[in-house]
Amino acid sequence: MTDNKRLVPEKYDVNAKWDDCLDLTVRRFVYSSAAGAFGGLLFFRSPVTRWASVALGAGIGIGSAYTECSRNFYGYDAPVSQDGKQ
Repeated sequence: MTDNKRLVPEKYDVNAKWDDCLDLTVRRFVYSSAAGAFGGLLFFRSPVTRWASVALGAGIGIGSAYTECSRNFYGYDAPVSQDGKQ
């Protein structure tokens, strides 16, 4: 019996792109939050500023993952015109 499955080109495989995106987002969120926690413990004494450094690290991780995922889905960074519209 032959297998008549069609292989989807990598460019159009949305499921693989979503899997890569979720994996990248979780990893960058965890690693950058851990780096923010370490930096907060090292540099700050107040619990509020320590949590702020963790939040900053998490935001940087999610933002960089979002940028990388948009490149994977669209193939480029979306250009922004002078009036702010895409």
